[in-house]
Amino acid sequence: MSDENVESTSAPLIEHLAELRNRLIHSAIAFIIGMIICFTVWNPIFNFLTNPIRDALLELGQEPELIMIKLQEGFLVAIKISLLGGFILSFPYIGFQLWRFVAPGLYKQEQGAFLPFLLASPLMFFLGAAFAFYVVTPLAFSFFLGFQQLGGSGVEAVDGAETLGDIGITFQGSVAEYLSLTIKFIVAFGLCFQLPVLLTLMGKAGLVSAEGLRGVRKYAVVGILVLAAVVTPPDVITQIILFVVVYGLYEMSIQLVKMVEKQREERLRAEGYYDDEDDTDEDKIVDDLGVEWDDD
Repeated sequence: MSDENVESTSAPLIEHLAELRNRLIHSAIAFIIGMIICFTVWNPIFNFLTNPIRDALLELGQEPELIMIKLQEGFLVAIKISLLGGFILSFPYIGFQLWRFVAPGLYKQEQGAFLPFLLASPLMFFLGAAFAFYVVTPLAFSFFLGFQQLGGSGVEAVDGAETLGDIGITFQGSVAEYLSLTIKFIVAFGLCFQLPVLLTLMGKAGLVSAEGLRGVRKYAVVGILVLAAVVTPPDVITQIILFVVVYGLYEMSIQLVKMVEKQREERLRAEGYYDDEDDTDEDKIVDDLGVEWDDD
């Protein structure tokens, strides 16, 4: 290859890398700005995130309090909230930067197919996060707090004999552990709600089919059960909820992929690649593309 050819092929790559660098820098700046904003209001955000545990404790007649086990724990909690909040605030701008980088390399039809998935992804994540926060976490915390026990006060008289009271088990939750558990629920359900978006996009690209997804349904059930056991605490109710929700999303994904395949079939038929009267679908596509089968 001549030097001129090397220069002509390397220039576009350098331009793409430079553009990628600029998009990443803009995204990082947006994330830092969002993080700073959330750091200034981390306390109200934390109070909002503690609503499930507060309501569960008040229902049991207990003081809604969390403790700091380590001296720096409060500061680390503020940093975690800032990181999560900064990502949420900057995600629309980051998605816009991703779209601006990818869109020039796509055809107009491909842009129209990819853009809905880019918009649906954050929507489904927020739906999953809201479901986790308003439905799953209250049930999980009520389950955990149910293992508390009231202790006896000093010496008790039973049938004339003096016995010591039982040991009390009282919740004294760590601020950092509570926040980590809550964020784990929110992120896990938010990612699980991406399943229809991911499978539909793969169906749009021809990587999966509705028939293939039906064929691996039993394996999907096992995988979802394992997922529910990993991302949720040892709470049967929470695991069942996660399994039912994710499996429902899987079945919904099959229907969405089926719709995508139907749209593709209608488009190919309109372009003349399908002829239901003369040839089978596969034979007509092969004939129109000019491909010959090798019988051997």
